[in-house]
Amino acid sequence: MVTSSWVAAHAQTAASRRRGPVLERAILDAALEQLSTVGWNGLTMEGVAAGAQTGKAAVYRRWPSKEDLVADALRAGLPRFDAVPDLGNVRDDLLDLCRRARDAMFSQSGLAVRSVIHECDAAQAERFHGVIFAGVVEPTIEMLRQVIERGIERGEVRADAANGYVFDAIPAMMMYRSKMCGSEWSDVDLEEMIDQLMVPLLRRSAS
Repeated sequence: MVTSSWVAAHAQTAASRRRGPVLERAILDAALEQLSTVGWNGLTMEGVAAGAQTGKAAVYRRWPSKEDLVADALRAGLPRFDAVPDLGNVRDDLLDLCRRARDAMFSQSGLAVRSVIHECDAAQAERFHGVIFAGVVEPTIEMLRQVIERGIERGEVRADAANGYVFDAIPAMMMYRSKMCGSEWSDVDLEEMIDQLMVPLLRRSAS
């Protein structure tokens, strides 16, 4: 008869055999899990070690501090934004981008990022700013830029719309409504934002 203690011991033995990248990936995944469930303030190196089914020493050997571990976990876990949508018109392209951004915001890695942004003090937040900016903000804005510039080439969008204020409008609105209003951004909400904010903002003036 297989007992629970035997199962636990077997799992611990299997976990102890992991080495190198396999063990590191397990630790980073456990850190993301902790961030997305208990947040920055609740994350502990001991909890991460338990989640990864390894010893605390294995975590500290690789990451001497909680900040070091979280920075690498965010780098490894942030969603990849690469394929720019091309659905034939700027309205549908923007809506597709917004759906991707919404899904990323409420993914495990997205919840981890939000816990860092909302719970860290100013000094700690500065440590993660570059990671989040390079992994999320810059790629998102770059795709918005490409969508809007393609809209200009098609004649759908006014020529002076390719500027930083316009590129910031969608991320700023989504972050504000999510944080301040608790919005989870349903498909209807996204469509209304595109149709009532972005399309009028980008539209060419009548001449």
